[in-house]
Amino acid sequence: MRKARRRAPLDAETLRDLALSYAARYATTGAKLEAYLARKLRERGIAEDGEGRAVELDVGALVARLVELGYVDDDAFARARSRDLTARGYGARRVEQALWAAGVDEQAREDHAPGEARRRRAAMLMARKRGFGPYARIETAEAEGEPAPPLDPARREKQIAAMLRAGHDYDHVLKVFEARARADLEDWVAEAEEEDNAP
Repeated sequence: MRKARRRAPLDAETLRDLALSYAARYATTGAKLEAYLARKLRERGIAEDGEGRAVELDVGALVARLVELGYVDDDAFARARSRDLTARGYGARRVEQALWAAGVDEQAREDHAPGEARRRRAAMLMARKRGFGPYARIETAEAEGEPAPPLDPARREKQIAAMLRAGHDYDHVLKVFEARARADLEDWVAEAEEEDNAP
């Protein structure tokens, strides 16, 4: 079995190239990029100069420079990640957790927290994708728009728990399960969108 070839230790130039490559390939934040570069330094080590001393590498300054140049933009990352998660049916709490884990600062997390209309739409989307509430998959040939049959209480609790784990507010989850028809949820979302767009 062949041994894995050890990569050369990092110097300022190769560290910069790694940072640029990472920023070009992934939507990232300053904190995530800094963690990536720190991991690479641990894995590969730091190159030595001609006199056998480790070269000085300032990861923080390199990341700050890429932020200054616009290659890394925490605000744009937060905006895109927030929209992506809500468009996939995740709630505001899950958005907050994802942005916090990515190292987005508190102000940017607040600025890009989903508003009421997006939170409602995300809850409705998850219900539709998972067949919850009025989107329950009915085995009989009932017409669309008919009220969903009552759920077994244990199953209902599991579905509610799934929506809560996905970051939805409890009152939004209850609205989904109390809705008698899909149109009720669509009206609920439209109402919030109208309020958001009101002058």
